Amino acid sequence: MNPTLSPSPAAAALLRGSDRNILLGLYEKLVLIREFEERVKFLFLEGTMPGTIHQCQGQEATAVGVCAALRSDDFITSTFRGHGHALAKGLGVQEMLDELFGASTGCCKGKGGSMHMGNMDRGMVPGIAIVAGGIPLAAGMALAFKLQQRPQVVACFFGDGAVAEGAFHEGVNMAALWNLPVVLVCENNLYGASTRIDKVMKNPCVADRAAAYGFRGETVDGNDVLAVLAAAQRAVAECRAGQGPVLLELLTYRRTGHSRRDACHYQPKDEREAWFARDPIERFAAQLAERGDVTPADLAAIRARVEQQIAAAVAVAQRAPQPTLADLTTDVYA
Repeated sequence: MNPTLSPSPAAAALLRGSDRNILLGLYEKLVLIREFEERVKFLFLEGTMPGTIHQCQGQEATAVGVCAALRSDDFITSTFRGHGHALAKGLGVQEMLDELFGASTGCCKGKGGSMHMGNMDRGMVPGIAIVAGGIPLAAGMALAFKLQQRPQVVACFFGDGAVAEGAFHEGVNMAALWNLPVVLVCENNLYGASTRIDKVMKNPCVADRAAAYGFRGETVDGNDVLAVLAAAQRAVAECRAGQGPVLLELLTYRRTGHSRRDACHYQPKDEREAWFARDPIERFAAQLAERGDVTPADLAAIRARVEQQIAAAVAVAQRAPQPTLADLTTDVYA
């Protein structure tokens, strides 16, 4: 699959017309996700952090672009690769690192860990590790919003591998039948674990599937944060107007393995090089430079601030209190 898509006129308009500080905020979110994931990777490799991880380096623009189109009272559902979604939706670095260290001060009180990151107060249902498991849930939440006549939208993140699951059909069909306010966000990074999408789908264009259910689908350059934002803004507006759902297929590429023990030997060298040349952070930095009011010093200052923030949060998380035996019986149904 060719990573090149035609430039988005809507993305170009956002670059020209958006406030400088808004664009720098998007850049900071991209950098925050990348630096968070890189620091977490080394904490796991050195044995400091328990559990396992599924990381999203390279896919930062999908999370940032979609969540920037949402309001604070909108919700997202996530997957086991959810650190970026969490940071983009507004979860704090500290509560997330505490969670990864299993601390009771974590966003899920140390009971969720990497694969179940979330915070309902921030509009993020804790991540669902079952492939496609969030799709019926998102449809159900969107149905509740519609029945309650609340103008909220659900953005449901899932990978290309989820499209082959029955839960995809059931959730998407339900959303279509009732015109539910849900934006179905397929982060198509070309691989379900280690299996390339064109080996399991005769038509590897995920967005085409929307037509079979009777609603709109769109394929977007998922490594261009402004293209993602523009597409997400259109989709969210349609959902708020009662014209949902919408399926967004965001073409992207993970720079790391499916999980921390995956060396990515199945990814061809030329394919990796082509996608790495379209790194979402470097591309956005180049776009910002075109405006003339953003300097390399501005971007360097953001990176330094992010690195300092993460380093400070790691130091606190390593000393954060662990759950007690009494915590086993809290936050459960009896």
